[in-house]
Amino acid sequence: MHFIDRPDAGRRLAGQLTHLADEDIVVLGLPRGGVLVAAEVAEALGAPLDIIVVRKLGVPFQPELGMGAIGEDGVRVVNEEVMRATGTAEEELAAVEERERAELDRRARRYRGSRRRTGVRGRTAVVVDDGVATGSTARAACLIARGHGAARVVLAVPVAPEGWTARMQGAADELVCLSTPVGFLGIGQFYEDFAQTTDSEVIACLERAAARLPGSDQLGSAPQDAARSATPPVADPEVVVHAGPVRLAGQLAVPEGATGLVVFAHGSGSSRHSPRNRSVATSLNKVGLATLLFDLLTAQEELDRANVFDTSLLARRLTDTTRWLLEQPEVRGLAVGYFGASTGAAAALWAAAEPGSRVVAVVSRGGRPDLAGPRLPAVTAPTLLIVGGEDEVVLDLNRQARAQLRCESRLAVVPGATHLFEEPGALAKVADLATEWFTGHLGPRAEPGG
Repeated sequence: MHFIDRPDAGRRLAGQLTHLADEDIVVLGLPRGGVLVAAEVAEALGAPLDIIVVRKLGVPFQPELGMGAIGEDGVRVVNEEVMRATGTAEEELAAVEERERAELDRRARRYRGSRRRTGVRGRTAVVVDDGVATGSTARAACLIARGHGAARVVLAVPVAPEGWTARMQGAADELVCLSTPVGFLGIGQFYEDFAQTTDSEVIACLERAAARLPGSDQLGSAPQDAARSATPPVADPEVVVHAGPVRLAGQLAVPEGATGLVVFAHGSGSSRHSPRNRSVATSLNKVGLATLLFDLLTAQEELDRANVFDTSLLARRLTDTTRWLLEQPEVRGLAVGYFGASTGAAAALWAAAEPGSRVVAVVSRGGRPDLAGPRLPAVTAPTLLIVGGEDEVVLDLNRQARAQLRCESRLAVVPGATHLFEEPGALAKVADLATEWFTGHLGPRAEPGG
């Protein structure tokens, strides 16, 4: 597939994003060339357009190797594994960040002028570029969008090399690409006109978009749709979770008048920043359910991969965390549910089977309930198992595990979905199923001490 120019690519790309039309979206173009593509997408979807300015943080003695990235308003993501592997000290990271942030701020002022950054918190951020080559910049942009509070991140590009999705693992909730041609050498070979985009063109795109949707360039502005503005996004402040003697990082979101609390248990290789879990958590917050996403292991414990698959250890962390959580004033007395993903689902079911468990509902997404083994018959909390229809091995394991459950249970299969629910609409279906299950089983606030 070849494109006449970037606007042509943008118009054709927009045709593959119509399923997002009903979502509260912000289109973010990567300067410079990606902004011309993004402008067409934003106009076709009737969405606000902004830029997403990112700068890679390169290892001092090997700048091409990224140890993190930064965005506006102090947002940054750091790959601690790369820092450990290269022996990069915190002060070296700080020096690199200081230098790159000065350049980032200069570019942002140049492109945006007096306009404020469009708020993405609680919304769907559609990150657009004119193509993907190595993928490092696009990946960083997605992570920065997440750092700004986007509930869901979609990366959309006209062209990319075969196998490009593997490079984006965990960065975006949905990946959209029109063409992945054989013999990919560079993005420009698939455009008839791939002239360098000027700063003036970027600024003109942003000014036209601002004129099309007056007020859309206000930082943190409310969604245009009145119905959506009735359920504003809920802040999820960082908290220090007390899991027995261990202290863990977490994010607790409590909507006003919360009617229940859902604690998330992420799968192996993930964390409290899991984009899929965050997306589901946002959906739960919108219906009045509080959520806690937290790291099940300390940084030191994560170095031992055996801990990641220690169901007993992870379940104990869930139990200890729940006990501590229910002592916190903002959620005291709320009924508790567990949402487990992958191996985290086994930990959730194991913890729910403990004598005296306060858990009243469990949802598993692409889970491995079989790893809870003999504990399954002891689970009393109503349990929903959600599996992708194309995730055949896990689907079979869930069928076998459900046969061992003695509680109320349901197996929901999402047609066409694979293990990570990356297909269009698949994760939204997961959120709908989880929301229905939890709202149906988590009762109103109980009396203190009840």
